[in-house]
Order: sequence, then C-alpha cells, then structure tokens
Amino acid sequence: MLRDITLGQYYQTDSIIHRMDPRTKLVGTLVYIISLFIFRNAGAFLVATIFLFSVIKMSKVPFRFMMRGMKSIFMLLLLTVVFNLFLTPGIPIFKIWKLTISQEGLRIAVFTAIRLVYLIIGASIMTLTTTPNHLTDGMESMMGPLKVFKVPVHEVAMMMSIALRFIPILLEETDKIMKAQAARGADFENGNIIKRAQSMVPILVPLFVSAFRRANDLAMAMEARCYRGGEGRTKMKPLKYEVRDKVAYAVLILYFALVIVAGRFSPL
Repeated sequence: MLRDITLGQYYQTDSIIHRMDPRTKLVGTLVYIISLFIFRNAGAFLVATIFLFSVIKMSKVPFRFMMRGMKSIFMLLLLTVVFNLFLTPGIPIFKIWKLTISQEGLRIAVFTAIRLVYLIIGASIMTLTTTPNHLTDGMESMMGPLKVFKVPVHEVAMMMSIALRFIPILLEETDKIMKAQAARGADFENGNIIKRAQSMVPILVPLFVSAFRRANDLAMAMEARCYRGGEGRTKMKPLKYEVRDKVAYAVLILYFALVIVAGRFSPL
C-alpha cells in the first residue's frame, strides 16, 4: 500500500512534458487545479478529462503507474463520497433506514470524487516529470517577487522541494519497519480500530529516528559542500523559456477559456 503512493516520485523518461520549463508545469498544475473548482457540471469536467489524458499521453508515464497512487487515498475518497451522498439535502431518490440519498447529494458526491482523483493525478504529473533541482529552481523563480518583502525565497523553495521528495523515502522506510515488526510477530491487520492504532505506535519511534537521521545527514552533506543559500549562487543550467513553453501557455489559456465556456453553457 505504501509503495503505491506516487506523489513526490520522479519517473525518468524522455517526453515533451519532461523537457518543459518547471515554471510552465507549476503554472499549468495551478491552472488545472483552479479549473477543477470553478464549475460543477459535466461539460467542464469533460474538458478537464480530455486535457488531463492528453497531458498523460504526452508525458509517456504509464497510466497504470499513476493509478497506483489512488490506492493510498481510497479511504479518504470513500468517506468523502459517503458524507456527500447521505448528508446533502435535496430531492430524495433512495432511502435506507434514516439515511436519504438525494439528487443533489448524488451529483455532488460524483463530482467531488472526480475532482479529488483528478487533483491527485494532476499534481502527480508535475512531480513525476520534474527533477528535484528543477522543481526547486522553478519555485524559487516564481516566488522571486516575494524577495521585496524580505521573504527567504530560496530557502522556502528548497524546504518545499525536500519535503516533497522525502515523501516516497519515508514511505519506503515505513514499509521496511512494518515488515521488520511483522517478522517479529507484530500484527497490524487484526483487531478493532483502537488496537490497530496501538499496534502502529512501535513504528513511529524508529520512523522518527530515521527521519531525523536522514535530515541530519542531508544537513551535513550540504554544509560539507559549503552550501550557503541562494544569495549569489549561479546555476549550471539557468531556466529559459523555449518555444514549447510558449505553446504550452497558449494551450493553457485555451483550456481555461474552454472550461469557462463549458461551465456556463453545459446543460448538465
């Protein structure tokens, strides 16, 4: 289960999405996420679906690999759908004991599930196609105007990038610890929810120790290389917009316009 989380991983292959400027991908991800929350009708989600699958196709990242990440949010997805399904008032279409499923609840539950799945896949595409260095450079460049307000832009971008990339590392460490504990007789599957929660306690201590050890090793490695933050640092490969990035921005503008049009005029 833990190995199925794809957020924060990088999938190495050669595609036009991989070669894009990280700023283009960050803006594209932000625009896509915003578009998912603007409208709640079938027309807008149809445009978002076509756009998402087109990007997945161009990224050359296997769709099955991306869908592995959905297993980790299955319970969250299920709870979201159930709460929206039974707790949204409206015209009743089905009743189970004291719980009623309404037309509005069914509509909101379906759209919320689609929105959550698309949100995870869209964010995963950015991390799967962008290296940690490029992601840091892109964040730093986009947050550049905040330097006027004395915000440590480089440090913030570095922390966000490291935190994102540590997700799969810590999950892999958790998986190893759980297997080691299971080999010693620990039971993580049986019992009620309280007992299962208590059985997770022995995992937390070695996990925190491992996390602090990795953080300390990373800090020592950065100090050994005389790392002093972003002030005065040069880059071997400076960020530069290419023709494909300008085309991508044009496609984003067209996509956003289509979402707005579809959202306003779609009958469903």
